Amino acid sequence: MSYLFPTYARWEVEPVSAEGTYLTDINGITYLDYTSGIGVCNLGHQPKVIKEAVSKQLDHFWHVSNLFTIGQQEKAAQLLATAAGLEAVFFANSGAEANEAAIKLARKATGKTKIITFEKSFHGRTFATMAATGQDKIKLGYGPMLEKFVYVPFNNIDALKNEMDTDVAAIMLEVIQGEGGIHVGEQAFLQEVEELCKEYGSLLIIDEIQTGIGRTAKPFAFQHFDLTPDIVTVAKGLGSGLPIGAVIGKESLKVHFGPGSHGSTFGGNPVSISAAIATMEIIFNEIFLQEVLIKGEYLVSQLTKKLQNHESVKDIRGLGLMIGIEFDQPVQGLLQELRNEGFLALSAGENVLRLLPPLTTSISEIDKCVEIMKHTIEKTSKAAV
Repeated sequence: MSYLFPTYARWEVEPVSAEGTYLTDINGITYLDYTSGIGVCNLGHQPKVIKEAVSKQLDHFWHVSNLFTIGQQEKAAQLLATAAGLEAVFFANSGAEANEAAIKLARKATGKTKIITFEKSFHGRTFATMAATGQDKIKLGYGPMLEKFVYVPFNNIDALKNEMDTDVAAIMLEVIQGEGGIHVGEQAFLQEVEELCKEYGSLLIIDEIQTGIGRTAKPFAFQHFDLTPDIVTVAKGLGSGLPIGAVIGKESLKVHFGPGSHGSTFGGNPVSISAAIATMEIIFNEIFLQEVLIKGEYLVSQLTKKLQNHESVKDIRGLGLMIGIEFDQPVQGLLQELRNEGFLALSAGENVLRLLPPLTTSISEIDKCVEIMKHTIEKTSKAAV
């Protein structure tokens, strides 16, 4: 009997150790891990520099509360804000908390209540972020949602224009929809979204929970599209596995998040902050990000070359090292077969296989990934005949 609520469809893999791009389970089986803890371990498992930073902080103090001035928080906030081209940061513990705070901030700053998000989006599982999510399956069984959220098709500017009015506090979006199937925003669409926000006095919130911290070969994915958001949320890759999230905003928003307006007991925990600083100092480096770009392009080119003749493969899409492979059928069976072959990947919706390798993965590991996938798809295709 398990004493855990069965909220996850857990794999039959119990890790005992992990290092770099590899994970070893209780049975001694070693896997090439292209999940990165669902886009969290961007520097791989147990990166030495992060471990050293965390160990150093553990020797000082673990927690004191946000009533104290914590110099490391200021350093982390400066790194984040500078990378995003913004000026103010609030630290939380997760992506859902960061998005929750962003929703509160947008409503408070504008005095408006309506927020537009997009079909197939995913913003979290708290009540506000669940309401913001454009997927009905996330909301089943929980009763009435928080009001004033409206959902429109992604990349459809006419549908968005039909919903815009003077009561819109914010438009909230992922520039690449992660959980919804790795759908990339079109540049013309995204830029027109920003213009609509300016026209109606609404804020532009960009959810970078999965796409941020180098995942797409820039510090933040919105930077591929020449956007200037009012609020950016980030989490997953920020702490290299330690729990941390953040809201990044414009200087003008500081007045709306004054003392008593929002808070978090553990937000900006010194241990997580130490991991975040060390992570950003590595990833927010132009040479490092250029290598991510090269590896991402190589991965897509090899997948396209090796898989394009398989009838079951409908599309290969993504940006940087955030790749989705769409099939003509559900991918859960394929994911199980890949695990049997020593390879870990994810789904993104029912028919999309998602690859989120560590940003530190090597070309030889990419080649190994592609060969395993090619072999496994061929084997499962033959078995289905």
